[in-house]
Amino acid sequence: MAKRLLGVLAAGVVFSLVLGGQSAATPDQQSVQRIQPDPMLMFPSNPTGTDWVAVARDRAAKAEARGQRFDAQAALPYQEREVAGTAGANDTPATAEHIAGFGTRRNTNPKVALTGDLKPDETIPTLPPFAETNDAIGLASDLGIGDVRKTVRTSGTIGDGPYGSAGDGTGDIDFYRLAGGTSGATLRVRTSTPVGDLDTVLALFDPDGNLWNYNADTVDSTDSAITFTIRPGEEFYLMVGSDPIGLPRDPKTPGTGDGVRTEGPYELRITSGRSGGDLDYYSFDLRAGDVLGAALSGGGTLLTVRDPAGREVFGSEQDLTTVFALDSPMPGGGNAVVDFVAPRDGRYRVGVEAGEGPYGIKLEAFRPGTETAPRGSVHTVFLDFDGARVNTAIYGTGGGIRDLSPLSTFLPRWGLTTRDESALINGIIATVRENLERDMIAKGTNPRFALRLLNSRDHADPWGQPNVSRVVVGGSIAESGIPTIGVAQSIDAGNFGREETALVLLDVISEPAGPTWSLNSYVGAGSDKTTFIGRAVGNITSHEIGHMSGSWHTNGLNDVHGIMDPGGNPAVMFGVGPDGLGGTADDPDLDLVEEELSPDEGFTGVQDTVNRTAWAFVRGTG
Repeated sequence: MAKRLLGVLAAGVVFSLVLGGQSAATPDQQSVQRIQPDPMLMFPSNPTGTDWVAVARDRAAKAEARGQRFDAQAALPYQEREVAGTAGANDTPATAEHIAGFGTRRNTNPKVALTGDLKPDETIPTLPPFAETNDAIGLASDLGIGDVRKTVRTSGTIGDGPYGSAGDGTGDIDFYRLAGGTSGATLRVRTSTPVGDLDTVLALFDPDGNLWNYNADTVDSTDSAITFTIRPGEEFYLMVGSDPIGLPRDPKTPGTGDGVRTEGPYELRITSGRSGGDLDYYSFDLRAGDVLGAALSGGGTLLTVRDPAGREVFGSEQDLTTVFALDSPMPGGGNAVVDFVAPRDGRYRVGVEAGEGPYGIKLEAFRPGTETAPRGSVHTVFLDFDGARVNTAIYGTGGGIRDLSPLSTFLPRWGLTTRDESALINGIIATVRENLERDMIAKGTNPRFALRLLNSRDHADPWGQPNVSRVVVGGSIAESGIPTIGVAQSIDAGNFGREETALVLLDVISEPAGPTWSLNSYVGAGSDKTTFIGRAVGNITSHEIGHMSGSWHTNGLNDVHGIMDPGGNPAVMFGVGPDGLGGTADDPDLDLVEEELSPDEGFTGVQDTVNRTAWAFVRGTG
């Protein structure tokens, strides 16, 4: 598992590095009261230390609340024209059914309530129920997932083994073995309980018994669903149990459940990739800067967005609207939610590409939030190097008022003095300005781009005023309670939350040389140390602002390197060149780019991080 723990984020499951992989926590870090933000927002976090039950509960509650924002009465109704139970009429982007009257132009409706139906996929093999006892990792039933098959159906019963209500009462659970085989796979797992009282729980464990994913309920249902990626040669263990909670104390030992909850039969479906059966596509017209949101519920499980050229620009099989800004109007509450910012006028498409049976889509389009701000207003991003008091409750349960120390506190850890501080700040500011301002203007993605970048050295602190967000560059894990290097308050397509706080903590990246996440590990005799540290911290700062302006992580394992890569190779984020030293002539410039979304987060498609950021910062015209 060592390579897995180098910074990949698995389908809303894992984003790791420093505290879980290569660098042990200090005594102060271990004793501080921890906050559990959503791992999607962290850079990086500890995979095996994540409280996935808390994360899943928070996601479900917020998704349900966001789903209730959709005003179906005001939406344009649209019903699929393809006859239910059939396929072939709208199964390709070229044959998409066009929804006229949807959009943000005058005399159009920005909301659509769409209903349709997917013909069941008859190609999925069905296995009979497995015999008990399969209540622990070592007793797991083998579904043949790996090189044998990638999709399967089976069924089982919670309560029929020796640990259910008819047995010793410790609680019946069923384990299934899943392998990546030689090619790996991204798997979608879903339970259904058409009869009985069972309220299911799904959990994913590694062979050592560490919890990697958890889901108790899909919206308005007692069924559960998770999506995750298994890399070649890896194996994981899927647990089906009963809510509430219902996790074993020791997943490697049978009979260690947390008591009898609900019991009854269930059906289990595991799929990978696009459906082998029915597909449904719908088209509509967007204009440049339109922010598209869509939430899929019912029988559909995979939702995609395609641009006018037919490219997939966002694919989702999960609802992660819990990480949206509180002020974001985007819809949620479903099996899959997508968000997208249109780079140009044209005809776009959504596709329902997996699942079976009736489904619904909440489809909405908005203009970016800064555009609707008061006329002439500009969003300010304030870089605070002086330390700050932050209410860390905005990041997760257990937070509170915390005081974070200034940048100057960490200078000696890099071998710098107070005389170097101004030059270091200059480097950070220059990097952020190049990444988030000059590149946007040079690339011309949005002709109305407008961003005001201020800092604590040169300007009065504007925090607390309207349209001001900040990045606190300073503080430590012990001070903040968050085991991370950086964390953003939200991922906010359209930039609707304009008074948010991000953190760039400096303790881990200023550790003594050795760990890959310490900047000191890349400093040598030929290094311009101040320039290198300024650029590295500036890139991390740009990464967090990139989240707050709407970008998700991009693929950190391919050959395209960008600001929104999730880690894994710290030298890339730090801008270290081929010589392995920072601050030398071969150091590359890292930018916002158009790049594949991170497959380990459960998303697919190509994300244009330049476009998302460019349209996030628009001079107000409201």
